[in-house]
Amino acid sequence: MKEFAEGDLEHLQVKSSSNELSITADVALFGFLDGSLKVLLTKRSVGELKDCWLLPGGVMETDETAEECASKVLWHLTGIRDVHIEQVQTYTSLNRHPVKRVATIAFYALIKPEGHPIERKMNVTEIKWFPLNELPKNTGFDHETIIKDAHELLKRNLKGQLIFGELLPEYFTLNELQTLYESILEVHFDRRNFRKKILQLDVIESTDQVKKGVKGGPLLYRRVKLPA
Repeated sequence: MKEFAEGDLEHLQVKSSSNELSITADVALFGFLDGSLKVLLTKRSVGELKDCWLLPGGVMETDETAEECASKVLWHLTGIRDVHIEQVQTYTSLNRHPVKRVATIAFYALIKPEGHPIERKMNVTEIKWFPLNELPKNTGFDHETIIKDAHELLKRNLKGQLIFGELLPEYFTLNELQTLYESILEVHFDRRNFRKKILQLDVIESTDQVKKGVKGGPLLYRRVKLPA
């Protein structure tokens, strides 16, 4: 850590000669597929680390916010748009990018994959959903760390309140909700205790309809709409 003389604030002020760096936005896009939580990664034909799997990400331009940049890269790399994003944190390691000093602001988003068809765009050669416990060894930059941090934040948010984005359909069974929770939190819940706790939260309500084609005809639930 640099030391300055006491009271010398000149070194802490922003000046035209202050260090400059590029800022990017990366998005950990989570989807619930085949009973497990997965993250979307891309390979690209241009730029650094062409043979590595990367989160959707890109540089922030002078006329946009980090949130706008995140939405931009999702759309231009995957064809996915209009999803709610949550900020994870900012990553500023000195050598995280081989070209120059780059800080990235990371976000995560939750989607129902069948509701957002993937469109390979802008020099993207491959797009694939990966289970969180089967991330490829050639994950580029510090994106594996970002994925893990985003997952931890998702778990904390899920414990505090019923936030699962679009991971479940509008109408779902309690078994489907429990499977989702267990996949995200990486734990196993007692069926009776889970249902009792969830129903006590008053965040879901019964539709008085049953799911057709499923043995036993389980009840369908939906999220309670919050007041505007």
